[in-house]
Amino acid sequence: MAKIAFIGLGNMGAPMEVNLLKAGHKVCVFDLMPDMVKNLVSQGASTAASAKAAVAGKDFVISMLPAGQHVESVYLGNGDDSGDGSGDGSGDDSGDSNSGVLSVLDKNTVVIDSSTIDVATAQKVATKANEMGISMMDCPVSGGVAAASAGTLSFMCGGSEAVFDQVKVVLASMGKNIFHAGLHGAGQVAKMCNNMLLSIHMIGTAEALKLGVDNGLDPSVLSEIMLASSGRNWSLEVYNPYPGVMKESPASNDYRPGFMVNLMCKDLGLAMEAAQASNSATPLGALAQKLYLDHANEGHGEKDFSSILNSLV
Repeated sequence: MAKIAFIGLGNMGAPMEVNLLKAGHKVCVFDLMPDMVKNLVSQGASTAASAKAAVAGKDFVISMLPAGQHVESVYLGNGDDSGDGSGDGSGDDSGDSNSGVLSVLDKNTVVIDSSTIDVATAQKVATKANEMGISMMDCPVSGGVAAASAGTLSFMCGGSEAVFDQVKVVLASMGKNIFHAGLHGAGQVAKMCNNMLLSIHMIGTAEALKLGVDNGLDPSVLSEIMLASSGRNWSLEVYNPYPGVMKESPASNDYRPGFMVNLMCKDLGLAMEAAQASNSATPLGALAQKLYLDHANEGHGEKDFSSILNSLV
């Protein structure tokens, strides 16, 4: 079993780390939230005073951080030598690799960044790692908190084939579907494409169900009809946005996330930035972004993204 450092223990990272422990891996965790660390230590993890201390002597480092600036800060440094990821990422644009986690890693350590971030930052950090003789892959995930808890996440990996072969055994402890998307940054591209499509078919599913209910149909009956017809999709089959249709769905639990509206807004922002950079036409993606941003601005940012149904008035 592997020795692993896990940096970043939010709603997704914590259950992922628990599954690593269940698989028999030795895991050292680091996060700026003491209560989260304490909970995981009670389940068998060890901890360290800083990110740099956590990664010492490990086979793998896994990070799950909020945004590109945090990934760059942790791995390349932010002007101090704490290595704890507490900075705002506003330092020198080139990054100071002498103050980040990369500066203390053994050359045999493999880095897995499962954050969802912009492609440019993913490529920048991976390039720095490779220049220092350290293997790295961007491996963002899909599936939400439920899949993270169940160990059925999908991983979309960007990096070399050789490194992909190394990380699969660790990712298999946390996920069910593990894909090699291409070179550095490809995992992030795959993730933003997937989530843009997810936003579109969630809005469409909610719109169709609302239309049916407004015209006298039972949402459960309409769902069954569409599931057996050409309108079938993941949002309808697994994550129905209408309350009461699926007992365990966020919609039936006051839209408790799940996957927050704010996170969907973030991912759609990354997709639209990439579309602009590549001059790609994404009219439905742009509309989905507007609808989710409006929904967030109406005070629903921390609700599950399926709560978009409530904006259809």
